[in-house]
This record gives sequence, structure tokens and C-alpha cells, in this order.
Amino acid sequence: MKKYLVIGNPINHSLSPKIHNHWLKENRINAIYDKLKLENKEIKRLIQDIKQKKIAGCNVTVPFKKTVIPYLDKLSLEAEKTQSVNTIVLNNNTLIGHNTDINGFTRAIKDLNFNIKNKRVFILGAGGVAPSIIFALNRMEVSKIIISNRTKQKAENLKVQFNNIKILDWGKVEDFDVIINATSLGLNNEEINLDYSNFGNDKLFYDVIYNPSETKFLREGRRLGNEVENGKLMFLYQAHEAFKLWHGLEPEINEHIHKILEND
Repeated sequence: MKKYLVIGNPINHSLSPKIHNHWLKENRINAIYDKLKLENKEIKRLIQDIKQKKIAGCNVTVPFKKTVIPYLDKLSLEAEKTQSVNTIVLNNNTLIGHNTDINGFTRAIKDLNFNIKNKRVFILGAGGVAPSIIFALNRMEVSKIIISNRTKQKAENLKVQFNNIKILDWGKVEDFDVIINATSLGLNNEEINLDYSNFGNDKLFYDVIYNPSETKFLREGRRLGNEVENGKLMFLYQAHEAFKLWHGLEPEINEHIHKILEND
């Protein structure tokens, strides 16, 4: 039986096994998908296990999306541009790093029927999924991208990749139409220390976190009368893309899949 994994730290919150195991069963694929918490020093061995076909494929989440890159043979165009890998595929003994977060985010925004073109977007966080979101936003022709990160140097590093972004000190706010939490703040019910008093009520609050389904950040946005959305659709669509890469099949996104996500 083939084995697939999602790796990260923390990893407990991940619903990837529930989604992928449902699709594997539905498509009668003799495989299992599990989650594994790793430390940095264990990454090299994990990649060797994929190369030796002990593991058939792997999803990568925070904080390893950049860490895995030196151990891979090749990157997809999107992974190269963002320097972010969330899906590893072994193809003819070649380890290829893909980025399915970009399409995941793009499809999720389109599903909202929110016209993001020419909008000002404020992103909290510069690690993990942030490069993928910036790449997608540029493709969707937003007018302005502002980034704020607790460690300012991380945001400065992103500006090397994407020279159109503006960097703000953490805690400061500039006028925006969309605010995105791309940090891990909220996974354990933490607060994002922002002054929400001047935000208004005509914005979109988007959180890449999907478990819990409503973070304090989103609750605050809702309290102010804004549109709010969590990262469940982004998560679902990136998983959909990864499944296609591994199995050459397009799994069905149906009511049952949405129920799996809603029940957690």
C-alpha cells in the first residue's frame, strides 16, 4: 500500500488526511495518507524516503515550505517564482516541488464573487503561504500590496522577490480593501495585536487558517460588519491540485467533502 504524508510543525490541526483518505477511498486507490510532525533536522531523511519510494508523495506546510527546496531535483515554475513548495512529487526518480497554494487561493477568492482587481490588500505575515498569496494577487491585478511582519527582515526578504510590495512596521495599519492573516496567530486562539477601531465595515477579512474555522481575527472583522472568510476553500483547492498531480485523477468536490470540513 502506498503512503502519502503531510509534514509540518505544528501539524495536529491539519485536515489533509481526512480529505485525501476520502478521495483515495472514493477513487479506489490502494493508499493511505497520514500527517507527521517533524523537526528541521529530520527533513533530509524524509526526502530520502520519498526518493527511495518508501513514501509516494508529500504535502508540506509551515514551517518547511522553503526548507525542503535544497533537497529537491526540480521546481515547478510557480514553486520557483515563490520559493515555496507545498507538494512533492516523484516523477521518474526526479523529485519535483510544486506550489498548489497559488491556485488554491485564486480559486477560493473567485468562489467568493469578490472582485479583487484594483483593490488594496494588506497582508499580515511574510512566511509560509505569503509568497503564494502575493503571486496570486499580482496575477489577479490588485492595485497595491502592503505587508507587515513581526520580524521585519522577513518582509524585506519578500521585497527582493516581489518589488511591488510596500512594507509596514508590525502593528501599523494603512488603508486597505482586503486584509489577510497569513500568520499562524489564531491556530491556538491567539490574538493579533491590531487597533481595529478605524478599519470600517466594508472590507474583506480573510484568514488562511481553517481550523479553527473562526479565529479571533475573523470574529473581530465580523463584529465590525465586514465580510469574513477562513482558509477552508483555499485548503480544499490546494489539496485538489495535489491529488491530481499524484494520481492523475480529478477528485470530486461534493457536499460530503464540504461536510468533512464543516465538522472540524
